[in-house]
Amino acid sequence: MRLQALRQEVAHPRTSIQLCLLGIIGGGCAAMLIILFRLCVEWIQTSGFGSLKSWFNHEWPVFLLMPLISVGLILLIAYITGFKHYRMGIPFVIHRVKYYYGHIPFRTTINQFFGGMLALAGGFVVGREGPSVHLGASSSTFLGRWLRLPDNSVRIMAGCGIAAGISASFNTPFAAVIFVMEVVLREYRIHIFVPVMLAAACGSVLTRIVFGEINELSFLSFTAFSQWMYIYLIVLGVLLGMLATFFNNQLMRVMTFFRPVSMVWRLVLAALITGSVGMFLPEALGANFIDVEQLFERDPGTLLLCAILIAKVILAVCAIGLGVPGGIIGPVMVIGMLAGAVLLVPLSYFIEIPEFTSSFALLGIAGMLTAVLHAPLAALSAVMELSYSPQIILPAMLVIVPAYVTSTQFFGNRSIFIRQLEYQNLPYAISSIRESLEKTGVLAAMSTDYKLFVDAPDKALLDYLSSNPTKIVIQQSKFEIDVQYRLVQYNVSLEHDANALSYYEMEGLSVQCTLHEVYEHLKNARSGAVYIYDLELNDIVGVITWNTLQSFLQKAQY
Repeated sequence: MRLQALRQEVAHPRTSIQLCLLGIIGGGCAAMLIILFRLCVEWIQTSGFGSLKSWFNHEWPVFLLMPLISVGLILLIAYITGFKHYRMGIPFVIHRVKYYYGHIPFRTTINQFFGGMLALAGGFVVGREGPSVHLGASSSTFLGRWLRLPDNSVRIMAGCGIAAGISASFNTPFAAVIFVMEVVLREYRIHIFVPVMLAAACGSVLTRIVFGEINELSFLSFTAFSQWMYIYLIVLGVLLGMLATFFNNQLMRVMTFFRPVSMVWRLVLAALITGSVGMFLPEALGANFIDVEQLFERDPGTLLLCAILIAKVILAVCAIGLGVPGGIIGPVMVIGMLAGAVLLVPLSYFIEIPEFTSSFALLGIAGMLTAVLHAPLAALSAVMELSYSPQIILPAMLVIVPAYVTSTQFFGNRSIFIRQLEYQNLPYAISSIRESLEKTGVLAAMSTDYKLFVDAPDKALLDYLSSNPTKIVIQQSKFEIDVQYRLVQYNVSLEHDANALSYYEMEGLSVQCTLHEVYEHLKNARSGAVYIYDLELNDIVGVITWNTLQSFLQKAQY
């Protein structure tokens, strides 16, 4: 009974203690899975690929073999689980959240966990936020399905899992919340925002317990600079918008060009390219922030920075475009840091470069994230949270706006996630009616005050309706192998020889459905009703009529 009361409450589109608790529990499950994922990556890097160095006198064979070994293991896991279950990453999760309430196929989650772990450990220029989003959504929605919660609340739990996953991955709870609302769910509702925020906080707390309080980008601190430099920030934003457009276009070009090639050969090619570049420029491997920190500490020259930046762009485009299981945000952030440091060089005649390298690296992250993902709020919150400095807000805005405008208006660039969704033929846009109705579960709208007749004659039905005109009357007809339900109402047609009663055949919907499924069943006839069942198809627990559905459509909250 308590579980049924929980389902009944979360079927309503409103903030509740139950929904907040589900957000915390779902966020905790997601965060623990992401923490396990990160620990496995570190273990493979140290114990697995780290032992390769003891086999060779030089490091270049290690950098060549690491990606190849990773791809071999990735393909083995993909073969075991089935190649058709290889779709993964943020675009796939956006599609599943929009069209399937966040339900993630289990075998894709297995591929994402082990594939992402091996790709990150193998030196590919991919980020861990892709696996974090996928694993976070999968773990939290699995909990919702196990509890048989209404689909509208399962979608919210998917958002909670994603927020907790990003927060546990980067220790940025505020940016994780904004990312979920701006990129994944693409809407702002208070009853969604609160549990997502709690899940992100839970993810951050757990990751700090395991990995400590220090943020991976704590080496980047913002240093205030003279106001005359604000003019150059606009130029910086324009250049970053151009770079982001180039990055997105080349990524899509690689994906399109190699589409006819089988996944096996695409991954092998990505491994060969990554290993070959790593042999000559090891600094170009991976998308680890620690590597960038060590690079900045060495005070590298401009040529080396430019070489690493170009190599990172090439390796990221090849790895992601050829299907290596990993995220795009990590590489974009690293490319943004390097691009910001390189674009600081023209000011070397006026200022001390080392003093402002961190500041421009942060601004590079803001500009690249904005133009690549089309998520200006998420980019602004990320750099503010990563730098622990509110002074960066104004400079970041002066970079974000021109980067976004340059990318979209002058070059026609769109969000890389949207472009990937369209390339994969995965729908992501839904109508306003569907979006509104999917926020309410059938448990919140169904009527339990109805009268059920079993194979009753017309006279008995007429007599009951005459004394109870507002009552919902259901006629049950039993057959040898089936049971049929029909809604019985007065016939209000003006036909001369019309019967006194009208019968509308009713179809059954699960208690986990939303009002959108009801609308899909009744929209053509614009009349009738559906019945709601719990475990068994003939176990009727409530009824939703077309008139009831219309009242929900007309409510101001929609």
